[in-house]
Amino acid sequence: MTSTGTSSVEPTTALLTDHYELTMLQAALADGTAHRRSVFELFARRLPDGRRYGVVAGVNRLLDALERFRFDAATVEFLRERGVVDQATCDWLAGYRFSGDISGYADGEIFFPGSPVLVVESSFAEAVLLETVFLSILNHDSAVASAASRMTWWAGGRPCIEMGSRRTHEEAAVASALAAYIAGFATTSNLEAARRFGIPSAGTAAHSFTLLHDTERDAFVSQVDALGKGTTLLVDTYDLTEAVRTAIEVTGTELGAVRLDSGDLPSLAGQVREQLDALGATKTRIIVTSDLDEYQIAALAPASVDGYGVGTSLVTGSGYPTCGFVYKLVAREDGDGTMVPVAKKSPDKISIGGRKYALRRRNRLGVAEAEVIGVGEAPVDDGDDRVLLRSLVESGKIVGRTTPEESQAHHLKVRDELPRSASQLSRGEPAIPTDYTGDLNTRNPYAPRSTM
Repeated sequence: MTSTGTSSVEPTTALLTDHYELTMLQAALADGTAHRRSVFELFARRLPDGRRYGVVAGVNRLLDALERFRFDAATVEFLRERGVVDQATCDWLAGYRFSGDISGYADGEIFFPGSPVLVVESSFAEAVLLETVFLSILNHDSAVASAASRMTWWAGGRPCIEMGSRRTHEEAAVASALAAYIAGFATTSNLEAARRFGIPSAGTAAHSFTLLHDTERDAFVSQVDALGKGTTLLVDTYDLTEAVRTAIEVTGTELGAVRLDSGDLPSLAGQVREQLDALGATKTRIIVTSDLDEYQIAALAPASVDGYGVGTSLVTGSGYPTCGFVYKLVAREDGDGTMVPVAKKSPDKISIGGRKYALRRRNRLGVAEAEVIGVGEAPVDDGDDRVLLRSLVESGKIVGRTTPEESQAHHLKVRDELPRSASQLSRGEPAIPTDYTGDLNTRNPYAPRSTM
């Protein structure tokens, strides 16, 4: 498997964390509990309102961040100068290397409430420091991928273009492009994402290019001369009907596509399709943009549209910019060396103690029926099920990287397992329930609230 493009010369990720991770470490080192074997799990207690499933993204970026999680001399000196931790803790941090095991859901996998998206097994000291950086990566990337998956599902095979770079932080834009690609987007407008991850990029011209020229015809001629007749011409700067006519006069019937960026897109797309066909440009595609989201894409399904460009809604998770993932200690070594389950018990933030294992229960037709989670032991495969946790890190060695292409293929395959109700955009419960087996000492806290 290939890396997502990082290298050992990139800056450390060790300070992409919260102050209290290090103060907890200092106290645990002092009282002798820091080296207790521990199991942390990353999961979501619930899905955002109206979502039927979530999509995991950011796993490969997380592995890259883990590889660079080092307290180099400058980082240790910063902690010492600020008085964040004491000298003994600084000395320990200087030699930090994660030496434990991590298993998790792959990039592109579907998750549900309670899914053990990531399982980290090591000493408390090694694992607790990773909480914030792991959560920040997976919460962001999975939120974008979850929105992107709904968009590509409703696009119904028509390509989606990621073009949200101007609507988010510059590094978030790069991560968003990869997350969208994992969930089925065809291309990105972000060149750094194309360079870093090898995903396809695309783009032609904006309204400013048309406005630069003395006439719209001059702009079209210039673009076609530079990029060829297969380019996409933006036709709604002035008069739409006249622009389409001019575009075909300039290119003949070989124009690749026209783009609509404003107005009543369904009706305008129909109008433009009729005009293109009448002019003999029957193979010229129509691409639509303009603050699209999954609801508008669904509404455009019957329209004469061949592709969608999506920006703001995509990179902000279509209203839910985080997945609500948490990172909790679920088991730790007792004084006699045995592993015991632990869990927070507050009524509104209940968790289930014990190390988890997960599989996707499927019927004989291959349709998903439940997220089955074994507590303390793996659930029994009834013959049609699929194991969800993959080995990502073994004894500190990264073993679970995948390419963006593999992640996208995996997502499209596992999304096809879901019942058709998973595509619904109306409010409702998760597409399949989360069921527990094994040593469960409390009722399922992730069950639909109406049944609790």
